[in-house]
Amino acid sequence: MRAARRVSGRVAAALAVLLLAACGLHPASAYIPPVEPGSIRPVPSLVGKTVRVTSKEFSEQILLGKIAVLALTAAGAEVADQTNVQGSVNARRSLTRGDSDLMWEYTGTAWITYLGRENPIPDPWQQYVAVRDLDLRLNHIVWLPPAPFNNTYSMAVAGATARRLGLTNLSDMAKVPVSARTFCVDNEFFSRNDGFIGMLKAYGLTYGTDVPRSNIRRMSVGVLYDSIAKGECTFGDVSTTDGRIEALKLVILKDDRKFFPNYNPSVTIREEVVRAHPEIVGIFDAISAKLTDKVIRGLNARMDVGGEVPALVARDWLRSEGFVR
Repeated sequence: MRAARRVSGRVAAALAVLLLAACGLHPASAYIPPVEPGSIRPVPSLVGKTVRVTSKEFSEQILLGKIAVLALTAAGAEVADQTNVQGSVNARRSLTRGDSDLMWEYTGTAWITYLGRENPIPDPWQQYVAVRDLDLRLNHIVWLPPAPFNNTYSMAVAGATARRLGLTNLSDMAKVPVSARTFCVDNEFFSRNDGFIGMLKAYGLTYGTDVPRSNIRRMSVGVLYDSIAKGECTFGDVSTTDGRIEALKLVILKDDRKFFPNYNPSVTIREEVVRAHPEIVGIFDAISAKLTDKVIRGLNARMDVGGEVPALVARDWLRSEGFVR
């Protein structure tokens, strides 16, 4: 999945990060706040052992990576922070080729992008089990039980628009007059197999007639959410866990025909690491269970709306749940 990148005023720091990234796997930030064990207790087999944590480059992924870094630090590991790798495929390859040990990944991304399956499985748990079993067999990657939140696509509308037109579900698109059936979409969503054209077809709408080409505005993710909120289009594609949804009072339409794949996040770990340190499973089981849609949207908003540093957002949340002190 994707998320908009925050624009930082610290140009020099941003350039430094880009230069480091060009050389390979490097930290998203040199600063990791100190933590002490809370409900996460030191694990004897991890004390002094190095665990390399990676992530993709968007805010939610960096946050999840920092949560893993801090949790493993509290458990006594020496953690190599390799978060903020550009591109899903690059981050994944670092895991499968053994350059990193652990990362959070999404079930839908693995099933479609890494494992080459075209048809997603509608049931979230069955999708997870299918990914878990196939990835272990083919790539020796262990998938821990997933978090409840689902960073998938949907359409959103401004709150006032939802109330005025009575919009709740994606199937409600069909009852909107053609002249008002306008869409703001980002370029990736427009071109994806699980994106715009497929969604219209799944909901009985034909691109070019039921939705005239002139009703489509293609734009960058950076301005899309504001465009929806301002009513520049009736509908717009969103990532369902984006922090701007609540900040802009957007309403997510329910995918009542279950078109979009499930993108539940799981901690994925190289099999040999789990065999050497099985206690890792228990550390992340408790953390994953707490990460609901509401929780992750709030944490994402602190970064993408409030401009806070992911490592500090991760630390504060882990402290609030008692995992660390």
